[in-house]
Amino acid sequence: MAAVFIGVGSSINRSENIRLGIAALQAEFGELLLSPLYESEAVGFSGVNFYNLVVKLHTEQNIVELIKKLKGIEKQHGRPEKSSKFTPRTLDLDLLLYDQQIDPDIDLPRGEILKNAFVLKPLSELAPTLRHPVLGETYQALWRNYPQQKQKLWKVSKQLPDHY
Repeated sequence: MAAVFIGVGSSINRSENIRLGIAALQAEFGELLLSPLYESEAVGFSGVNFYNLVVKLHTEQNIVELIKKLKGIEKQHGRPEKSSKFTPRTLDLDLLLYDQQIDPDIDLPRGEILKNAFVLKPLSELAPTLRHPVLGETYQALWRNYPQQKQKLWKVSKQLPDHY
């Protein structure tokens, strides 16, 4: 079984869509481990703030099947199939890591891990000692060295359950 990390985000009806997205992932994959929930400003466009977290799960699905399943869950929760990258979202499910596989064609590990605080911070809390498959550094060390003034990020006080 592959250990998989997925970035989960929403800027439209955030609490409800995050909750529904987590429930859909749990129904498909079983037990989930969740990072704390964070709020951040939109990146790349002016818009309402996003809620983000990272989910760890295990699957026997291959990468292509998994991505197809994630896109299906997004679509079921109101995300248009061909939506622009820098727009508000009902639900965003991004495959961040699939075991320690490296595949530039699929963007594994996902480049946003190193670019966006709303991905790196929750990943560093969920898997602090796991090492980035390309850089070899732990996510905890990567977060410690991240220019934290670059993006505003704050923990949401109303938390989702620690796991399902």
